[in-house]
Amino acid sequence: MTQQIVIAEQARIAALLTDDRVDELIVAQGQYQIGDIFIGTVENVLPGIDAAFIDIGESEKNGFIHVSDLGPLRLKKGVMGITELLEPKQKVLVQVMKEPTGTKGPRLTGNISMPGKYLILQPFGQGVNISRKINTETERSRLRALGVLMKPPSTGLLFRTEAEKIKEELLIEDLENLIEKWESILKLSETSSPPSLIKRDEDFSLKILRDYVRSSTKKITIDSVTSIERAKDFLINNESNVELGFHDNYANEHILDKYQIKKTIQKALQPRVDLPSGGYIIIEPTEALTVIDVNSGSFTRSANSRQTVLWTNCEAAIEISRQMKLRNIGGVIVVDFIDMESRRDQFQLLEHFTSAIKDDSARPQIAQLTELGLVELTRKRQGQNIYELFGKKCNVCNGLGHIENLLNYQNSDLEILENEKKLQKSNNTKIADLELEELIIKEEKINEKESHTSKNTNKEELNNKKDNDILNTANSKEKNKITIQLTNDEKLVYSQLGINPLIKLGKEYITSNNIVYLEDENDSNDKGNILKSDQNSKKKSSPTKNSKKSLKAQTKVDVENNNDLEIDIQNNLSFRDNESTVNTQNTSAAIITDNIEVGITEDKKEIEINDEVNNARKKRRRSSASIE
Repeated sequence: MTQQIVIAEQARIAALLTDDRVDELIVAQGQYQIGDIFIGTVENVLPGIDAAFIDIGESEKNGFIHVSDLGPLRLKKGVMGITELLEPKQKVLVQVMKEPTGTKGPRLTGNISMPGKYLILQPFGQGVNISRKINTETERSRLRALGVLMKPPSTGLLFRTEAEKIKEELLIEDLENLIEKWESILKLSETSSPPSLIKRDEDFSLKILRDYVRSSTKKITIDSVTSIERAKDFLINNESNVELGFHDNYANEHILDKYQIKKTIQKALQPRVDLPSGGYIIIEPTEALTVIDVNSGSFTRSANSRQTVLWTNCEAAIEISRQMKLRNIGGVIVVDFIDMESRRDQFQLLEHFTSAIKDDSARPQIAQLTELGLVELTRKRQGQNIYELFGKKCNVCNGLGHIENLLNYQNSDLEILENEKKLQKSNNTKIADLELEELIIKEEKINEKESHTSKNTNKEELNNKKDNDILNTANSKEKNKITIQLTNDEKLVYSQLGINPLIKLGKEYITSNNIVYLEDENDSNDKGNILKSDQNSKKKSSPTKNSKKSLKAQTKVDVENNNDLEIDIQNNLSFRDNESTVNTQNTSAAIITDNIEVGITEDKKEIEINDEVNNARKKRRRSSASIE
């Protein structure tokens, strides 16, 4: 497996990639970082917990130091209480051994250590120690003898894993650099007033190269030109053949996006992690421990359930070992694998899990497999985890993942009252609806009775209308007789011009109901000549060829055609203007006799109509009486 290191100097984020996949993140952010050396003052000494709080000035949270980590800070030797070893306002030189987490401040120690490429100098330590990963006995003996010879008196020395098979000259040079740094720290701590920062690894790239370059590392990529130059010098001095590359964030894609570091961080903040075979794991951190649950998901490719469970658990073990490094999970970890009945499968899973976590620098330790099938292990805390670095508490739930939904008794009482009011309203509306229905039924019955009576009254009204129409028609047929005295000359003029003689009295007298009776002025005792006229008498009638027909034949026209009769009479009078006055008198007398006959017939018709009306009224009265 090829390993690659990607360093984002500007963001102070480094990633360790294995086969182009991010396996571990190193982040140097925040006010306190592991390895920082401060000079501070003791604020509080708490004998109840054998600890003290020290003000180091960077934050409101004071540093925490336990009695077992005091080291050279002890005022007296021997096993005593912390109140006898520390006193308030005491000036102390401390180093950050654990970054702050949650509400807790950084954890401090008095046993200061100075890490180098191959060695770790412990100014207040004792003896020579060698990394456990150096297995060969000859190499361990060589390093132990070399350490005894070159270490300063009253100091401790630790050979790192990288010191294996390294020449003595390089080891001595590394030790000399560490001694120089420690002397400068002592001088600065004497002149500076607490609280203040004394020493911090400002060169982030060199720190990553010093702590994480291995023999399997093939390439290093950095996004800073100055860091590239310092990295070249470091690699040349350490005789390393690692390929070094520069990435320009302005000309190309950002280094965090190109190597999918940002995407990996976003996925690591999610609780679910999918497995290649279709299963998945759920990671839930809590205050006391971290819980990991394994589920088979949609994995069904095995021949039987036993193989499915074992395959899924082995895949989950590999992914859990990667997620612990990626998320920097520390403390107690409990893994709930899928239940396996076979003890052989259980031991096979534990062996597989142990081999997966052996390369972890935090040294996870598997405690046991419980009767419930839970695997318990511990992992050393190394700085802040991914949730503390890139996560943020929810403003609504305050990081709980849920919000309160408690029953409010006042609101519940109000809801009950409102429900009761609604029920009362609904009952009232039902009662009102019933009353309305009863009223509607009563109104329908009344309307039926009224409709029955109204039908009878309508029949009577119709009969009355018919009677009135008959009377109106009869009245319309009644004529008004108007007598007009005309001379013979006026008669000739009216007859020749076709003018209605009623015009002599006025226009308002010219109606169809008015009948003209002509009377000669010379003969006042005669009844006069009567001429019937109509509204259409204004039309002039042209003289017909049969002008010499007798006047009696023309007067035998129907009463409804009185207009035409009058026009014919006037035309006959105009054509017989040369006859003697005796003949005119005779004709007028004949006309009078004819009009008398017509009047008699009309009177008979009116009498008959009145009889019919009276008979109809009698029948209607009899029918209404029978209905009642």
